[in-house]
Amino acid sequence: MSVSNNTLYIKGDQSVEVTKRDVTLGDLVAMECSQQNVVSKLKTIKVMKIPEKGQKRFVVSILKIIELIHKEYPHLEIQSYGSPDVIVTFEEHKKNNRVWQFTKVLLVSLTTFFGAAFAIATFNNDSGISRLFEDIYKLFMGAPKEGFSVLELSYSIGIIIGILVFFNHFGKKKTSVDPTPIEVEMRLYENDIQTTVIAEYSRKGQELDVGERNTTDNYRS
Repeated sequence: MSVSNNTLYIKGDQSVEVTKRDVTLGDLVAMECSQQNVVSKLKTIKVMKIPEKGQKRFVVSILKIIELIHKEYPHLEIQSYGSPDVIVTFEEHKKNNRVWQFTKVLLVSLTTFFGAAFAIATFNNDSGISRLFEDIYKLFMGAPKEGFSVLELSYSIGIIIGILVFFNHFGKKKTSVDPTPIEVEMRLYENDIQTTVIAEYSRKGQELDVGERNTTDNYRS
């Protein structure tokens, strides 16, 4: 079938996760073409086979993907969007252990709670917040403060409200549609990891690229 007058559009994410050892083009990139039978056939082309033992992460160049497409359709015009390299991570199917998941959540929650409480207590002690409250109370009331007052109560409530507003998150609900600061930082951290992985594989010659011999060639069949 002639496809010389057709254009194939492909878009690859910087990182994909697969759960089967035979990795195909359909697992790595999204494809669009006016002839859907071309897309259907290209999706089944095998790119690599994850070995039973050894590394579970690979980097595939988008040029290698274009090379495999041109082997099947030499005259097909291809336009690529998205990342020029795709990180492929193999994850085996594992049964969810609810007890272990609950234990991890509990440990993280306790660590976060007591860590935050210690940080706030240390800040209050260093800044002399108790003495400040005593001075403010005496200034407005004309008498020394005895015990717990409305100042400590309002300060505690203010900390809670401030944390909820700043992190834009309470349980499964958000105060706005914007991503939370934690989500932003996690995304930046994830991007840094992916960029470093791609650079490291490229430097070591382990990237599955066009016109190069590398270790991942042994995993294709």
